[in-house]
Amino acid sequence: MTRHNGKRILSALCALLPCSVFAKSGGVNYSWGADALASMHDYVVTMMLYVQYIIYAVAGGFAVIAAFQIYIKMNTGEDGITKHILTLVGACLFIIGATIVFPAFFGYRI
Repeated sequence: MTRHNGKRILSALCALLPCSVFAKSGGVNYSWGADALASMHDYVVTMMLYVQYIIYAVAGGFAVIAAFQIYIKMNTGEDGITKHILTLVGACLFIIGATIVFPAFFGYRI
């Protein structure tokens, strides 16, 4: 039974194999695709700039909130203030690195 099904599958594959030969090939003009790709690149780069501004605004808000939390913890005398300060500084360094240093390192400008 399995051998019989294997022969059917093999014969079906052999029958469909010549269909790939009939595919259209030759010189095709892809210039319209290049223009569309270039315009899409410009659009994405423009949107990246706006997204970067939004990320700066959100990160600034989070930094202010974290600074207030650190201030409150310092006034109440809680432990672990150093960890929160280092977390805030690390987050600020990451935002700077992710939006300024990394694109400059790889030679990409927004």
